[in-house]
Amino acid sequence: MGTGQDMQGRRNNMDDFWSALEDRERELGPEDARSAGAWAHWRLGREGDIAWLIADRRDARVNTLSEPVMAELDEALAQIERDAPKALVIRSAKRAGFFAGADVRELMHLRSASEARAQLSRAHAIVDRLEALKMRTLAVLHGHVLGGGLELALACDHRIVAGDARLGFPEIHLGLHPGLGGLGRLLALVDPLEAMRMMLTGKAIDPQKALALGLVDAVTEERHVRAAVRDAAETGFEGHKPTLKERIQSPLLASHGARKLAADRMRSEAARKAPPEHYPAPAALIQMWEDHAGDPEELRSREIESFAQLVTGRTAQNLLRVFTSREKMKHRSDSAPPPRHVHVIGAGAMGGDIAAWCAWSGLRVSLTDLEPTAIASAIGRAAELFAKLGHDGIATRDARDRLIPDPAAAGVAHADIVIEAAPENLELKRKLYAEIEPRMKPNAVLATNTSSLPLEELRGSLRRAGRLIGLHFFNPATRMELVELVRHDGVEADALATGRALLEAIDHVPAAVRSAPGFLVNRALTPYLIEAMALLEEGHAAETIDAAAERFGMPRGPIALADLVGLDVCAAVADSLRRQLDRPLPAPSRRLREQLEKGLLGKKTGRGFYRWRDGEPVKRNNLPAPTQEIADRLILPMIDACLECLRTGVAEDEQVIDAALVLGAGFAPFRGGPIQHARSAGPRLLHGRMWALSEKVGERFCPDPGWDRLL
Repeated sequence: MGTGQDMQGRRNNMDDFWSALEDRERELGPEDARSAGAWAHWRLGREGDIAWLIADRRDARVNTLSEPVMAELDEALAQIERDAPKALVIRSAKRAGFFAGADVRELMHLRSASEARAQLSRAHAIVDRLEALKMRTLAVLHGHVLGGGLELALACDHRIVAGDARLGFPEIHLGLHPGLGGLGRLLALVDPLEAMRMMLTGKAIDPQKALALGLVDAVTEERHVRAAVRDAAETGFEGHKPTLKERIQSPLLASHGARKLAADRMRSEAARKAPPEHYPAPAALIQMWEDHAGDPEELRSREIESFAQLVTGRTAQNLLRVFTSREKMKHRSDSAPPPRHVHVIGAGAMGGDIAAWCAWSGLRVSLTDLEPTAIASAIGRAAELFAKLGHDGIATRDARDRLIPDPAAAGVAHADIVIEAAPENLELKRKLYAEIEPRMKPNAVLATNTSSLPLEELRGSLRRAGRLIGLHFFNPATRMELVELVRHDGVEADALATGRALLEAIDHVPAAVRSAPGFLVNRALTPYLIEAMALLEEGHAAETIDAAAERFGMPRGPIALADLVGLDVCAAVADSLRRQLDRPLPAPSRRLREQLEKGLLGKKTGRGFYRWRDGEPVKRNNLPAPTQEIADRLILPMIDACLECLRTGVAEDEQVIDAALVLGAGFAPFRGGPIQHARSAGPRLLHGRMWALSEKVGERFCPDPGWDRLL
């Protein structure tokens, strides 16, 4: 993504398109004016012998392929068939992009596979109608071109990218695969292994990569789009020239035997990341490709059937639920204008990453620390990050220019928001606030990144306590998108709105929570980790404990997670919660204290409860298999803590809690979150298991009254 003058130029070019669009609509003749006003989500106009079909879903920030949008597209195509132009251009009037995929809300309300099959078949017929048009068809793409949106573009003869775009098939992250004919059309267009990689990883690609693959025909600036359209309407584009690798692979993969060998490798790789018993979509996609890639008609039929089965299954429905919750959390109407200047105090791993990501996202950032060497180290890490993220040198250069080393903390006086990322020490933070508050602008916001200290205690030294909020980022802040947006009882509404605006500007997901011990995610995660330590004390092997959690669906077991986070950090948070909570937790772990005394802190020292090699824990084999009781002792306290947080108002929305635990703690995504899992598994069954554990193990398993809302 470009920045600075580069981005301003691109914005101006895009503004030219929307201005021209409005001008064209004002200039439409009577017949075209009736066409343009006939639909809620599409506008049709002519420019000479070229028709422009503009997607603009009513009352929506982005275009998505809902049933009404598809029905109107069908009507528009029928009109185009009756009065055929020389060429048809499809593009979006939304500044965010072309299409962001299917309407997820509709997918969530499908009642049966037969209903899904019927809806998908209707959508296929409309896209097939577009593909069958006698005139030349072009899709002009910008911004997000994802899922069904990319499938729609693939049904056109040609694709032109105008400026920046991200093209991809993210369906796999929702427990699905492409379902609108994309599988067959993509395989016919690009190298089959590259096509499968795109669909199995769900990763979006940039325009230049898409051009190199043959996915798009041209990449140009907005000011050149109309000329490119006219040229393409006359002569089309020269076809993609296969690379040597593609020429060798294509004949090999034409045979079922060759596809089977490739498919076996794909299955093995996919299973390591997404066990098929929990995530069936990758295996379904690979099987379709292996069996039917040589028969386009059969492939299309199988695609519809497979998608219908997946979309109504539990995994996809739970993942769709988390996705919609995430989108709801990200896009609210109560945010303020984005801050122009952010000042970060603390250049350690967390503070440095926060500063770097804010700078990459287009904000001016000053970074201070008591140790100049820490600032220098953070700037170096940021430069490495920018180089990895940047699609061009201009973006990297501009991000580096926006990140300002500031040993004297001069940026405090200019910042709209000051983010404190100092060590977790109450007196240290209070002293720091007393020093910086007099230097801040009157309406500036002070945000603490504390993970466990109550804001009611931190605000004691502040004259303008209402300007204090919590922004609890998760490590690493450049990859973990969840941030707990923490309020206290004296916070000012516009301070929270500024915090939300910052998170929106840097594309992070705010989970609104009330200040309380551990807030939400750490409050739920800490009992999970503490119970794992208790199981260690009882003599269970670390590998057995971790295997119980991983079989449940956690990405890492609790012992490996504690090593990864840092045993010193885990101990500090656990000790803080023990002091603050009014319910029992297991006594401090003797084995944990021994590790701390030896300086064995986990991955960062190369050894904790595991030895770490090449970034992964070294585990022993042939150990006892985990039991259901071990899994219950790990997972049920997390669910219980979430229900307590819901009951006490730490978080006010069940879906926010579930999404926060999936995004921030890695709770098994296919289960939809702790509370959703409790509902699906049977709340009375799980509630009974907790009572049984309370009698066998200890009173810490006595269920919270919050279970009553599920029973």
